[in-house]
Amino acid sequence: MYAPRFVEDNADLLRTVLQARRHDFDLDGLLALLGMRRTQLERLQALQAERNAGSKEVGALFKAGEREEADAMRENLGRLGKRISAIESDTKELVARIEDQILGLPNLLAPDVPDGANEAANVVLRTWGSKPEMDFAPRDHHDLGEALGLLDFERGAKLTGARFTVLYREAARLSRALVSFCLDRNVAAGYDEVLPPFIVNDKALLGTGQLPKFGADLFRLSNPDNYYLVPTAEVPVTNLHADEILDAEDLPKRYTAYTPCFRAEAGSYGRDTRGLIRQHQFEKVELVMTVRPEDSEQAHEDLTAQSESLLQALGLHYRVVVLSSGDMSPSAWKCYDIEVWLPGQGEYREISSCSNFKDFQARRAGIRFRPEPGAKPVFAHTLNGSSLPMGRTLLAVMENYQQADGSIVVPEVLRPYMGGLERIGAKT
Repeated sequence: MYAPRFVEDNADLLRTVLQARRHDFDLDGLLALLGMRRTQLERLQALQAERNAGSKEVGALFKAGEREEADAMRENLGRLGKRISAIESDTKELVARIEDQILGLPNLLAPDVPDGANEAANVVLRTWGSKPEMDFAPRDHHDLGEALGLLDFERGAKLTGARFTVLYREAARLSRALVSFCLDRNVAAGYDEVLPPFIVNDKALLGTGQLPKFGADLFRLSNPDNYYLVPTAEVPVTNLHADEILDAEDLPKRYTAYTPCFRAEAGSYGRDTRGLIRQHQFEKVELVMTVRPEDSEQAHEDLTAQSESLLQALGLHYRVVVLSSGDMSPSAWKCYDIEVWLPGQGEYREISSCSNFKDFQARRAGIRFRPEPGAKPVFAHTLNGSSLPMGRTLLAVMENYQQADGSIVVPEVLRPYMGGLERIGAKT
């Protein structure tokens, strides 16, 4: 969270960021509250100084035998103490209002982030591979999955509701294979595997920036009511070191984690309701890093490259785009999206999002380190990226590896996880 002094001293910068992000925020209202806070604190300090001086004078009067005058002054000090207590209470409430509003401010922006209101302004940085050549009309994963008896959208809706799906046989096994494939590759690349809780508290969500802005997108539990189902492993894994002071030699921290993820997808109704693109429950393997400030920009490139390496091993054509100022998460300083080609839909779709948050999350979560022994702690930088989401990767494999007869070839790197299975054929 930004310090109040930073907001006051950098109002013009924050105004520019808010405009670039197309972020609706009452900065003038916050600045007015900060002005009130400053006035209150100055008034409080003056009254406290007056009380301290009066206390010394009362002592001197008693010592000099001027008891009546001392008693009268002590009564005045009592009334002054009540005024101070009232102002302290008002200031505490004002500070709480200010802190709530500051939590709604977005992160600053990297200088090279493209300016734009939405995804139309995103810039393609690079592509890998080429679109598969098919001499037949490709089908999307929804139709392929139903024809093979692998994806059951109707029973998923019956069991829970819309945007829940049942996976059968090879689809379920392929999803499990993708989890192991991603984790094995990430561990081999130097990431420590961690299995975090699948429920987090509101403090953890505040730390990574899901709260307060995205509260409507979360599944909140009723007992206790400050518990939530994880929207992504980013939340528990980033907060592993919340309110800690690490040593410089402890960094970087490189983690990979599997979790199921749960999102209400508030405001997305009518979009991507067909198939596995936008589900309320999905599985994902995440990459999370905590690094020294001077290392975060290179760490962002390395983290993105790790996600790309998985798609390359799977033989899936993709492109990397840098998100525009209006299309980025409010918490991100800079974000790359990796978009995979889906021949059944005839378009690229996001399959991984890799973000550098600089110290934005670390400030909110209290993640600090000592640059050297005895030095004053400073905030670390945090990053995260979808190693790969199982649902979207599953559908990408289905659509890219489909055959004219309706079968699906299993990518070679996944066959060891599938008992050597080379092709998923029609249901018999």
